[in-house]
Amino acid sequence: MPNSTSSYHSQRGFLQLARHDASMIAAELRAGLLETTPRTSAKYLYDALGSKLFEAICELPEYYPTRTESAIFARHLPAIAAAIGTGATLIDLGAGNCAKAAKLFAALQPAQYVPVDISVEFLRDAVGFLQQRFPQIDMFGLGLDFSAALDLPPQVRRAQRLFFYPGSSIGNFSPEEALVFLRHLRDSCGSDGGLLIGVDLVKDHTVLDAAYDDALGVTAAFNRNVLLHLNRLLEADFALADWQHRGFFNAQHSRIEMHLEARRALTVQWRGGQRSFAEGERIHTENSYKYTEHSFKDLLLQAGFGELSTWTDEQGWFLVCHARVM
Repeated sequence: MPNSTSSYHSQRGFLQLARHDASMIAAELRAGLLETTPRTSAKYLYDALGSKLFEAICELPEYYPTRTESAIFARHLPAIAAAIGTGATLIDLGAGNCAKAAKLFAALQPAQYVPVDISVEFLRDAVGFLQQRFPQIDMFGLGLDFSAALDLPPQVRRAQRLFFYPGSSIGNFSPEEALVFLRHLRDSCGSDGGLLIGVDLVKDHTVLDAAYDDALGVTAAFNRNVLLHLNRLLEADFALADWQHRGFFNAQHSRIEMHLEARRALTVQWRGGQRSFAEGERIHTENSYKYTEHSFKDLLLQAGFGELSTWTDEQGWFLVCHARVM
């Protein structure tokens, strides 16, 4: 099998832009695992199984972001639609099963819907289902790792581009990385585009800790599944039983951290290398930064967005924001 392949494949309104460089991915993963504090990118949590596990997390009682954000949209959708207008090119970043965007279709009446996700097979299935439900909407699924680059193909309309980034996924970036990412979005909006985004706000740490370490252990399964993904990508020999999930709020950095902690001293081998882990040593798998309303508005202004409209829940746990390009 060759180490590098690229494809540009279109089928039934779905385009897969895949640049799969096995050697580059392996080099990135090896470098992260060999750092003083070993780490992996959060994007490797979302293989096909990881995407399904995250769907299950969103149904958990402890995981407030999904239901809180959904309640904000349900309560304020007329005002949100009035701020945005109709006929947009709705570009859904990290679309998953596309359910969040589908709830907006009646109010926003998008001229085109463009769901984007790194989990290609998962997204292709979701787009096929939506095309049957909403045949009147031009849909164009895009299999793409948008965290690395956001080069939209010509099939995506340029008019009234509205980037939809719900679920507080912006928190996976550090504030510095988030600013760079938001500036990329602003550049891709054109002169008449905008952003509709969900942001998790700072709150009591007990609420945050429970949301990322649920009683059923679904988040633990989601986190440990990354090891199976690494086994495939690196030909590694991680054993799930050797690792336990840790998820907690780091107040100093205003972020949730997820780690995998070694239950015992062990050595993991992979193609071309290995690393020994002491008992209790951790692999850092994800961050989720939390903002205040003021700090996030300031970030948007720095990125070149303006005309900000915001909506929150009664407890002030979550923020939905619409912003236009300046």
